[in-house]
Amino acid sequence: MKLVRFGPKGAEKPGLIDSQGKLRDLSARCGDIRADGLDALRGLDEASLPLVEGNPRLGLPLSGIGNLLCIGLNYRDHAAEAGLALPSEPVVFSKHSSALAGPYDDLTLPPGSKKSDWEVELAVVIGRAAWQVPEADALSHVAGYMLANDLSERDFQIERGGQWIKGKSAPGFCPLGPWLVTADEIPDPQALRLWLSVNGTKRQDGSTADMVFSVATIVSYLSRFMELQPGDVICTGTPAGVGLGCGIFLKEGDEMVLGADGLGEQRIRVKG
Repeated sequence: MKLVRFGPKGAEKPGLIDSQGKLRDLSARCGDIRADGLDALRGLDEASLPLVEGNPRLGLPLSGIGNLLCIGLNYRDHAAEAGLALPSEPVVFSKHSSALAGPYDDLTLPPGSKKSDWEVELAVVIGRAAWQVPEADALSHVAGYMLANDLSERDFQIERGGQWIKGKSAPGFCPLGPWLVTADEIPDPQALRLWLSVNGTKRQDGSTADMVFSVATIVSYLSRFMELQPGDVICTGTPAGVGLGCGIFLKEGDEMVLGADGLGEQRIRVKG
């Protein structure tokens, strides 16, 4: 299933993208799209759901997001462009939940921004609690996947001391979606192409096959230190081509377009 939430910010309704790419209303079948409620939606007759007319805003595809965890330096080519050795264990940091945004929402750069940057990523949604999970069982705890943009203000992240979270958490710095794709539609999360362009110029073009640590490894690893909960989201790292690597950063009027196999596309315009 490709699940969405549509409507004005703060008043989104649950929906589904059918096999013809049309938006259908799920609000008569469920109150919202939650990671621990997806099983109840399986087997729905798509044709029985009302079609949604027009072109409504798509918001976050998932409600009830808890922790927003991230993995750094998780692509071999990205570590190489940064001039850093591959990590021996996953590099873990977090983003504040106020960074969450819809896939087409405008981005306002934070005051004092000098080096705001893009990062196309695969996001993993936890569907059931995971504590001390073996790697062989880790994917059974995944409800689905989303496209993410792990936006970063590099000056705040790198040059201001402290933890990375300061450069990762401005409002709008974590657009997700447009869809939450259930895990059954992504048989191999290590075989997805991801790409991102800025103003029509391709900046990133990679594959999850280049990850240092696979999705299964990441979920298992994190579960050694914390009990992952339904609704937790993990951003799994970005391929080469970020602005930091080429000295180009976001400015007012820029437009990012990004996508991943099976996960749809985002289009984000930068405001001042």
